Amino acid sequence: MAEVVHVVAYDCDVLVIGGGIVGLSTAYAITRAAPGTRVTVLEKEAGPARHQTGRNSGVIHSGIYYRPGSLKARYAVRGAAEMAKFCAEYDIPHAVTGKLIVATERDELPRLHALVQRGRENGLTVRELGTAQMAEFEPEITGLAAIHVGTTGICDFTAVARRLAEASGAEIRYGARVERIDRRPERGVAVRTASGDIVRGRMLVNCAGLYCDEIARLTGDEPGVRIVPFRGEYYELARPELVRGLVYPVPDPAFPFLGVHLTRGTDGGVHVGPNAVPALAREGYDWRTVRPRELAGTLAWPGAWQLARRHWRYGAGELHRSLSRSAFTEAVRRLLPAVTEDDLVPAAAGVRAQAVLRDGTLADDFLIQRTPRAVHVLNAPSPAATASLPIGREIARRALAGLER
Repeated sequence: MAEVVHVVAYDCDVLVIGGGIVGLSTAYAITRAAPGTRVTVLEKEAGPARHQTGRNSGVIHSGIYYRPGSLKARYAVRGAAEMAKFCAEYDIPHAVTGKLIVATERDELPRLHALVQRGRENGLTVRELGTAQMAEFEPEITGLAAIHVGTTGICDFTAVARRLAEASGAEIRYGARVERIDRRPERGVAVRTASGDIVRGRMLVNCAGLYCDEIARLTGDEPGVRIVPFRGEYYELARPELVRGLVYPVPDPAFPFLGVHLTRGTDGGVHVGPNAVPALAREGYDWRTVRPRELAGTLAWPGAWQLARRHWRYGAGELHRSLSRSAFTEAVRRLLPAVTEDDLVPAAAGVRAQAVLRDGTLADDFLIQRTPRAVHVLNAPSPAATASLPIGREIARRALAGLER
């Protein structure tokens, strides 16, 4: 009896889920590393960069905050230089501005000094400043001491994402929400979208951001983490002339959030924020947006309760500043005493896709897992936009290695 051979007609070699900057950078990297590889990107929105990529302060991070040797440290330092070069090459609005990190309390001085050491371990040039030197950079900012990091910058990450989409040569399908995934190690993956389309690929790359853990489970993999969404609430400064560039407080090392900071964007406006409060939906950009299924999923994860139990005091402070503009103003006044409540104009919020482990630990590095016929990007919040070019190459390397099996 003749052997029956099943021939699978693939629509692409690599199927990327997610049209944010990481997914599009991955498509861009694959087509450059392996010309002729067919890449399809599925994005549920009508255009690219509608969530984390397009809803942040547009800062090209230097890499000073991240543990030496970590993916965040290596990719942010490398990515900052590459992002500035990419923006210059494609005429995308950007500037290398440098930034101040300012200590306003005595107990912050040791942490400021530790940042100096960390920055230098990561290969950065870090200048320590006294109050007089601070005033040369930012006359309206007050503090006990500061450091200046020259490689920090700003850019339009949405424009970067659009250019990556164009330059990748990939097929980009917008309005393609993934509903089902059928993965067979010997035959690749088949994805069904909400419109009923079936897309078949030899390899799946999950860059779904706020939904990356759900996509992993649809694939049949248990990621070991859950995305707990945190909303970052921003204001615009009505008197942008008060701030020349980028000003940050000394962050609490226990959290991946950088505290309320001031960042002048490429449009000349100054972003103030963010707060970091739990969102009631994965795309919960305000308190009115509640999705019971998603909220129940967060509350069912043991790590969410462990996180709340461990850090409720920090969370209470963030919640207070979310509900009280006067409390938020006081937080800003630590750095910028001249600011008033009337200077703060509500702006669009963002949501951070933060991976939380079962024990309540916040994933503090980029988290990328490869399984048969799939690569899952399970934690890629800030500084992922900064580091998107080297991250894309790393994901591409793993995806192409999976194709060779």
